[in-house]
Amino acid sequence: MKTEITEDKNDILISLYDEWNERKKDIAFPSFRNIYFREGDIWWCSLGLNVGRESYGKGKEFRRPILVFKKLSSDICIILPLSSKEKIGTWFIDVTFQEHKRYVLLYQIRMLHTKRFQRKLGQLDEKGMFRVKEKLEKLLELFLENHHSANAEIDGNTPKVI
Repeated sequence: MKTEITEDKNDILISLYDEWNERKKDIAFPSFRNIYFREGDIWWCSLGLNVGRESYGKGKEFRRPILVFKKLSSDICIILPLSSKEKIGTWFIDVTFQEHKRYVLLYQIRMLHTKRFQRKLGQLDEKGMFRVKEKLEKLLELFLENHHSANAEIDGNTPKVI
């Protein structure tokens, strides 16, 4: 019985990956369009069907709302996916957008091309953006502190405080 359930789930996933692959081709080769965006924008984006616990999009467009965290060029940016489901912990922060609470998935930070952008939903206010930056900085500091400790153990050296 369990084998049949696993095979059914695998068939469904394979079908979804095939759908996403077709959608991704449409995204990769669109007609030319300029998309103007800035840090703090919230957009619907085609994130696709990803692997494991990576955030993914839903529906036929495989989309999810994202927060533009850092604009790198006219068509590339660093984004943070959003969720409407309550998330608690150091990897998340809640923000209020258009009078609704959303949860920023800090641990899912990634780079995107604007070809994935579908529709602008609005702009996160300055206070919300500041809170996101502050919480992400704390999360990354934890990583960097642990990384320095791990390197010290590998190298046999004690990290120097400057």
